[in-house]
Amino acid sequence: MTSDSFDAFKATQRQVWKSFAPLAQATTPSAARLVHFAGVRPGQKVLDVGCGTGVVAITARRAGAVVTGVDLTPALLAVAKENATIAGLDDVVWKEGDVESLPFADGEFDMVLSQFAHIFAPRPEVAVKEMLRVLKRGGVLAFHTWPPELLFGRVFALISRYMPPAPDPKPAPPGQWGDPTIVLQRLGTAVRDVTFDRGSQLTPALSPQHYRHQLEQSGGPMVRLLQTLKDDPARLAQFRHEYDGIVSEYFDRNLVRQDFLETRAIKV
Repeated sequence: MTSDSFDAFKATQRQVWKSFAPLAQATTPSAARLVHFAGVRPGQKVLDVGCGTGVVAITARRAGAVVTGVDLTPALLAVAKENATIAGLDDVVWKEGDVESLPFADGEFDMVLSQFAHIFAPRPEVAVKEMLRVLKRGGVLAFHTWPPELLFGRVFALISRYMPPAPDPKPAPPGQWGDPTIVLQRLGTAVRDVTFDRGSQLTPALSPQHYRHQLEQSGGPMVRLLQTLKDDPARLAQFRHEYDGIVSEYFDRNLVRQDFLETRAIKV
């Protein structure tokens, strides 16, 4: 296997995710839920993988942890730094880095967290190995992911149908990370005491179409799809029709309900 295809894939990821910041507000309550679910305590060394705009990292820091955030996209790290400054926190460490090659020593952290981020790494087995490598024995790995049968999992599948086939080797579908059976397989014998739970994220929207418009501006996979379909208006219109139909099932009283899977495990 060569890395060329994945290097190109990651370069695209950097570009399509750099506009994510407007969506971060919706993930702020679930960031607090992840920090609570993981059991972050004062003084612990915590790594937020795929930290984006810093909502998990800053929440963990405000809970008293010693926090590092790492992300593939420099533009999001700049927003994370600004958010930390607004919160009066000047001691969070922000680093550009890839979950498949984390720039940290073995066993450096007491806890590794990821909110809907590591799922976009093309090779889950590499991402898992790296997250566990930088975690000390007895440390906690905790993350949020999107179940394949619910809103975002269905949207991921829809987007993949409208995208041209990826070159080999193909990135793993992000929705697989929302299946507890697959999560258990990927974590394997490297962890113990795996715990699952469910949470819900509510995003205000005036209509399913308003929600789609927001995702088209700032949601990485949607941004990429729009770039792909910009010269095929008929196909783009068909995608939007199908997308709005899915979102309508989760839309009620100007809120879009996005249920997610929570996973917590201890490194052996």
